[in-house]
Amino acid sequence: MTFAQLLAALETSADNTVIIPADWAQGRAGYGGLVAALIYDEMRRMAGADRPVRSLAITFVGPAQPGEPLQVESQILRQGKAVSQMLGMAKQDGNVVCIIQGSFGAGRVSQVDIAALPAPVVKAPDDCRAMPYIKNITPEFIKHFDIRLGFGDFPFSNSQAREHGGWMRFKTDEGDIHEAHLLGLVDVWPPAVLPLLKERAPASSLTWTIEFVQPVPDIGNTEWLLYKADIEHARDGYGHTAASVWRQDGTLVAISRQTITVFA
Repeated sequence: MTFAQLLAALETSADNTVIIPADWAQGRAGYGGLVAALIYDEMRRMAGADRPVRSLAITFVGPAQPGEPLQVESQILRQGKAVSQMLGMAKQDGNVVCIIQGSFGAGRVSQVDIAALPAPVVKAPDDCRAMPYIKNITPEFIKHFDIRLGFGDFPFSNSQAREHGGWMRFKTDEGDIHEAHLLGLVDVWPPAVLPLLKERAPASSLTWTIEFVQPVPDIGNTEWLLYKADIEHARDGYGHTAASVWRQDGTLVAISRQTITVFA
């Protein structure tokens, strides 16, 4: 199933459950970007179209097992004149696997209007190295994405670079692209600390905060997006990274931060 089909399966489910297929696995867990997108999409429908998402704070509590029902729920914690504070979560067998606290807010008139900083200079997608899908080496979900390395190096290459990222898009036409798809795209990148290692070791996102520039600019179904993450600090098995996402024309789309656990 495609990313869009999985989102649609949850939307049409009578009991708010969906099963993550094996080809969307990330080791023993379901792909975190997909889990977050499923929760967010349920929150978005409850918030309403007049209150677009401004920020999401995502905590991965435990692995979501592929092949087992994943139940998604959301609730409004507080609804003000312009902003709704919401809580969403996914459960399996009664256990919480992911929690999202989200802020959804309508725009308001403001004297503050500051343009985003320019996007970084990088080679065109066709001039960047593709990150391949290699069975039993890379995560299964990678086969659904086209990733081109523009900053830093591949995982486990003993790199000294503090930056990581490049171009990304879905391999198939996913229909209209919105914030749920962006969650699936942004999380596709390996933790930025992995290229620093010289041999394979597990790592995963512990927490993830992402802010969306509203209105989110129109994004073509198979359009390239640029992602760049910078390691701000790493020690004691945890790394802290800051990242941004741009359209190919340099328009800022989202700002992201992650706390990463690394077992090496």
